[in-house]
Amino acid sequence: MLKTLIIGASDKPQRYAYKALKLLQKNNHEVLALGKRQMNIDGVEVHLGKPDFSDIHTVTLYLNAKNQEEYYDYIISLKPKRVIFNPGTENPDFQKKLNSENIEVVEACTLVLLSTNQYET
Repeated sequence: MLKTLIIGASDKPQRYAYKALKLLQKNNHEVLALGKRQMNIDGVEVHLGKPDFSDIHTVTLYLNAKNQEEYYDYIISLKPKRVIFNPGTENPDFQKKLNSENIEVVEACTLVLLSTNQYET
């Protein structure tokens, strides 16, 4: 299963980041999370700042382009295989940087990818 980092995690059930966390868990993916405040969502600790995670396969973003800027170098330093830009998070400047680092860029909805068995491809 694919180790996934959610950036923009929320404990509000109506938020897509929350729904993605739950669906990733249901599909047996290892989930790590960053958010605005420290919390625990069904056993997943939501971290603050930029923890030293390793072996991240996928970063899935739930932050708008402006709020992503502080994470550019951090995400690149994690060396993920791909970064998913969920609807509303598209960011051509950051996507170019990721491409130049040979990190796959995917503009898609994590929920849809999981629901249609396309997440692991």
